[in-house]
Amino acid sequence: MADFPACPACAEEITYPDRDHYVCATCGHEWPMEAGQDDSSSVEESKFRDAHGTPLYDGDTVTLTKDLKVKGTSTVLKVGTRITNIKLVEGDHDVDCRVNGQKFMLKSCFMKKA
Repeated sequence: MADFPACPACAEEITYPDRDHYVCATCGHEWPMEAGQDDSSSVEESKFRDAHGTPLYDGDTVTLTKDLKVKGTSTVLKVGTRITNIKLVEGDHDVDCRVNGQKFMLKSCFMKKA
């Protein structure tokens, strides 16, 4: 097996060269082969990650990976619910969003990037 570098985004070793870039077969991240052109800093900027480890940014669209009961109500946010234009914040619940006109604070570990 060839010695290609591990992916800087997900640390998997299943990578391959594609023209002047390396590509991760697991997450699809691409980065330049030359060390002087390192553009992986944009991936490392976001400390917020979804359930699969994909970096999240303000304004992203996500879907829920689990049914979530809302405390104090009988409301349940169903798996597969699509949430657009999320806002990332510091704290215990790191995603502010709106679902059906109501504001919610959710954890990013229960969503995946759409």
